[in-house]
Amino acid sequence: MLPEIMDFQGILDDINAQIRPLLGTGGRVASYIPALARVSPHQFGIALRTCDGQEAAAGDSATPFSIQSMSKVFTLTLAIRSLGETLWHRIGREPSGSPFNSLVQLETERGIPRNPFINAGAIAVADRLLTQGDAKAEILGLLSSLCGDSIRIDPEVAQSEADTGFRNAALANFMKGFGTLDNDPSHVLDVYFNQCAIAMNCLQVARAAGYLCRDGAHPYDGSPLISETQARRVNALMLTCGTYDAAGEFAFRIGLPCKSGVGGGIMAVVPDRLSLCVWSPALDPTGNSHLGRLALELFVARTGLSVF
Repeated sequence: MLPEIMDFQGILDDINAQIRPLLGTGGRVASYIPALARVSPHQFGIALRTCDGQEAAAGDSATPFSIQSMSKVFTLTLAIRSLGETLWHRIGREPSGSPFNSLVQLETERGIPRNPFINAGAIAVADRLLTQGDAKAEILGLLSSLCGDSIRIDPEVAQSEADTGFRNAALANFMKGFGTLDNDPSHVLDVYFNQCAIAMNCLQVARAAGYLCRDGAHPYDGSPLISETQARRVNALMLTCGTYDAAGEFAFRIGLPCKSGVGGGIMAVVPDRLSLCVWSPALDPTGNSHLGRLALELFVARTGLSVF
């Protein structure tokens, strides 16, 4: 039996103490996005928020960073809330087994992305949101509400994404060519590049993800954001598709629904207990935070918290 009361602050402090001597010893920052290439790898933050509102944080947990693909969880949530099951008419729910920006897979499958967490899938979700209205405002509004802070887009990162996003542009044009994208690809990409450029810190992300450990209920006021079934399905997609080509390794070593981003952040969910965010900018070969994954392994080993 797990103890009902844990010293989460002490646990995070211990993890921070173990990780900090390792900063700069492995991994590389995402150099293909110029604005991210300048971020120092000598940073590490970790924060959590429990279902009953307890919070703990350590390290560089208050330092904003580019959330990148972690934004895909929140855009998916918006799309599920507004479209329900019709969202899945043009987006699959299976692990890709290919790089997150694969053109070959998208062409083979005739413009239907394998899941909403690879780039093509997230672009397809952005397209659905754009059809619904002001997608960027909706995304920022949701995140600001969920974490209780005013959330912004980093314009330098957004421009850097747009200046170098040739492969993403190819994905969007492929889908438009197959008739699976409704809006002008340039407008859809503007939403996608801006959502990836949202800046948040570890504690803000941990707070924002709180609905996923509370059966879809808003982490502050308890109102239903999405249904219990929908929250369970988002968590399932995070577990199977949320960490690029390393989803199986994350399930094996950590055993929690996770979503990573090439800004070095990883958010994780312990259903009915807490939401967690770690951040360290240096990435491993699969595009996941090198020390962030280690920190999550340490957290699970220390607490025993896992879905398995």
